[in-house]
Amino acid sequence: MIKRLFIVLLLTLVLVGGLFGLKFYQIQQAISQITPPPPALVAAATVKQEAWSSSLSAVGSLTPVAGVEVSSEVAGKIKALHFVSGQAVKQGQLLAELDSDTDVAELKGLEAELQLASTQLQRSEKMIGKKYVSQADYDQQKAQLEQARAAVEAKRTRIEKKRITAPFAGELGIRRVSPGWYLKEGEALVSLQQLQPIHLDFTLPDRHVAQLGKQQLVKATVQAYPDKVFEGKIIAIDPAVESGTRALTVRAVLDNKDKRLRPGMFVQVGIASGQPLSVLTLPDTAVTYNPYGNSVFLIQEGAAGLTVQSRQVETGQKRDGRVEILSGLRLGDRVVSAGQIKLRNGMTVTIDTQPAPGERETAR
Repeated sequence: MIKRLFIVLLLTLVLVGGLFGLKFYQIQQAISQITPPPPALVAAATVKQEAWSSSLSAVGSLTPVAGVEVSSEVAGKIKALHFVSGQAVKQGQLLAELDSDTDVAELKGLEAELQLASTQLQRSEKMIGKKYVSQADYDQQKAQLEQARAAVEAKRTRIEKKRITAPFAGELGIRRVSPGWYLKEGEALVSLQQLQPIHLDFTLPDRHVAQLGKQQLVKATVQAYPDKVFEGKIIAIDPAVESGTRALTVRAVLDNKDKRLRPGMFVQVGIASGQPLSVLTLPDTAVTYNPYGNSVFLIQEGAAGLTVQSRQVETGQKRDGRVEILSGLRLGDRVVSAGQIKLRNGMTVTIDTQPAPGERETAR
């Protein structure tokens, strides 16, 4: 009985082992027949050295040479307005008057007190020599005269401040008040901007500081007038570099006789400077731009063939579809210029004989 049981168990083990071996053999055969995926097809570009004209480009904004919110130093009800929205005004031109009837009446009373104080002092001056008036009384009357004179001057100044004038010549904005409006102290009536000439403020990386100087020519364009080039000159360069961005602030002045340029406009700036620059460049399609840094896929040759490796790069100016490479690559390095989306580090690639779509017109 035991012998028969042993024989059955042995046959079972042989059967299971055979089935397992057969299945293992079939799996190995299937694996051997699987074809590995072909290398990714990509376009490649080589880091080139080019001579670029040493003109710098930047973006900036326009600011007025002088610009204020015209307001009143004193509170009061608006008696009359002497301007309309958008009007051009001269320096010192009357813009508004506040009600000053009460102040005028008080001024008359103060002037009467001044006259009385002056008369009393004149009498005391005649009597002090004869010792009819003490020196203390004379000094007190003299002080009262000065106080009365100061009170009159202060009231006249307050009345004058209720006549609001233009602090400089320029163009008014939109009126914000009306006659009868109670104007609070410091409340704005209208904006006033001096538009001729106009300032252009922009920033450049600190590495360009040696290429900048006062009276240097700048050319500016705005979206509102794409075919118009506005010319000007640099008038100031900030002596300090902003520590966070390592940027230098520059101010230029532009002619604006036709008043086309307005404060706050976004401006594309070109600055002519010195000798041509020798720069390393790549097609801009080769660079992947990210908030945390720009990168390229560097093509490397090894035992496995051509593989790619992500490489961080620092970029500079862009011109005609090419971008300046400041660091991260060397002259002659090959990088992927199209097809980066499907890549990851270490992947094998095959280089397309055609350049990237954005470079084909240039190649011709």
